Amino acid sequence: MNEGSNVTSKSAPRVKFTYDDFVLFPDDGKRHELIDGDHYVTPSPSLRQQTIAGRLHLSLGKYLEANPIGQVWAAPLDVVLSKYDVVEPDLLYVSSARASILTVPNIQGPPDLAVEILSPGTRKTDEVVKRRTYERSGLDEYWVVDPELDLVKVYRLTGGKFERVAELSSESDDVLTTPLLPGLRIPLRALFREEV
Repeated sequence: MNEGSNVTSKSAPRVKFTYDDFVLFPDDGKRHELIDGDHYVTPSPSLRQQTIAGRLHLSLGKYLEANPIGQVWAAPLDVVLSKYDVVEPDLLYVSSARASILTVPNIQGPPDLAVEILSPGTRKTDEVVKRRTYERSGLDEYWVVDPELDLVKVYRLTGGKFERVAELSSESDDVLTTPLLPGLRIPLRALFREEV
């Protein structure tokens, strides 16, 4: 199995997995997801991905401590978008206004914000397949973080479709903001800085 691979055979008749199948997948330290009933498996993230995820989680967490308008979580945490779509974004934010989607085992419905941090094996899945799934589910905002190019693409739902409202880069000294979290400012140079 390759990183980010879809493990449903393309030559065999298509089997659509459901959430009932999903809960039976092995607890093997890899990220298992269902997208349109197809099973995707991703190994643990790299050290760089973890570092960036940690910095984002810390920034969002500090903001929400000072402005208690919702909660932020890091993977692994199942987000059940439909019977055939169960994803585990690297980070996700749910506003207090949408707290009804929070359940003991998982999140039932789209969060307000989902963040995916790309790796070479997940690039197409995160940028194309998952983006379409998030859009279809009604997710308000989607950040695609690219550690290779030190940039963040921001998609926002407008009229039922994702619109790419920003492509921010560390090189341009851009700052990540969102109307979901008024006053939040994450400088990309700090987010992508290399540790010595």
